[in-house]
Amino acid sequence: MKETDDGLTVTVELPGLEEKDVEVSLEGDTLTLSGEKRQETTEEKAGMHISERSYGSFSRTIPLPWAADPAQATAAFDKGVLTVTLKRPPEAKARTNRIPIGGAKPAP
Repeated sequence: MKETDDGLTVTVELPGLEEKDVEVSLEGDTLTLSGEKRQETTEEKAGMHISERSYGSFSRTIPLPWAADPAQATAAFDKGVLTVTLKRPPEAKARTNRIPIGGAKPAP
């Protein structure tokens, strides 16, 4: 996750998945990414029929520093990489807290 001046960009690598296998949802200040990978292989050799199936699902819930507007959110999936862009609402300014630096205290 990367915070920018405009909002947040979340980038997730999902090798072996396709766009139809992934779901992105946004509720208040929570972004949820979920999906399922299915793989089936069939091979015939030396008079044998070999079939293998594997399935796996995932779900990740990411707390956000502010509630994002779903209408302003975008998601793109390209070559196994999901990129979700969330715009910062006007009321949520970038948080930068400056810490004052004091001089050294004299020895007693």
